[in-house]
Amino acid sequence: MPEPAAAPAAPSGDRHASAEERLGTVGVAHREVGGNEAEAANLAWWDADADDYQAAHGGFLGDADFVWCPEGVREEDARLLGDVRGRRVLEVGCGQAACSRWLAAAGAEPVATDLSGGMLRHAREGNVRTGVTVPLVQANAERLPFAAASFDIACSAFGALPFVPSLETVFREVRRVLRPGAPWVFSVTHPMRWIFPDDPGPQGLTATQPYFDRTPYVEVDDDGTATYVEYHRTLGDYVRALAAAGFALEDLVEPEWPPGHSRTWGQWSPLRGRLFPGTAIFRTRRD
Repeated sequence: MPEPAAAPAAPSGDRHASAEERLGTVGVAHREVGGNEAEAANLAWWDADADDYQAAHGGFLGDADFVWCPEGVREEDARLLGDVRGRRVLEVGCGQAACSRWLAAAGAEPVATDLSGGMLRHAREGNVRTGVTVPLVQANAERLPFAAASFDIACSAFGALPFVPSLETVFREVRRVLRPGAPWVFSVTHPMRWIFPDDPGPQGLTATQPYFDRTPYVEVDDDGTATYVEYHRTLGDYVRALAAAGFALEDLVEPEWPPGHSRTWGQWSPLRGRLFPGTAIFRTRRD
């Protein structure tokens, strides 16, 4: 599960200092960003941050576990994908591919994709550590290199969707590679989090950013070139994009913060979690 990263007006955190230094990040902008610039920025970002990400979160995510979100919802318990045995499953934005290895162990035939070669390097290492080898493909979610109707299920745990300029393009691509009636389930940062600073403490409880402002959050270098890009969509934007692409929304899961869960992950924390949702999980089905 790639990390749910920055939100508007996010202060630089120590966790990201190494990647920011490597990429020359010096500031934040709010401006439109096209597909080529976004792809280049986020490819560079996740390559630069891959080692630190794995060091920080690899223990929580596991080597072969399917964790949907920082709240700790696991597919083993939630069963949002249904019966995966014998099913060909596409994971979009796999990170270190722990979800796909869990799927393989559960009897599925997963294929894991990610834009970042750095993240896929950790995925290969995870394959070696576990002895569970899943196919890994480096690909942009807007251009999936697979034949039409070649998968039974598609899923994404905080992968790719916040970092591409066109939800509609990704959803159309996912629909294209799915067989009729197949589920498409994905988790993203809950859209209401956009209005709050990216802070797990008390400062993160005060709304500062308009929910309806869809201007991307951009980190930039000295030349103003993007080094990180994240896009905001409202709940309605997701629903309309799904419908336009041919998906029916079956459920929207907003996980509550579980009792006794003390982990802070970026902006996720027990303080914020007990007041408002941090994650939205969309369970949909192709027409």
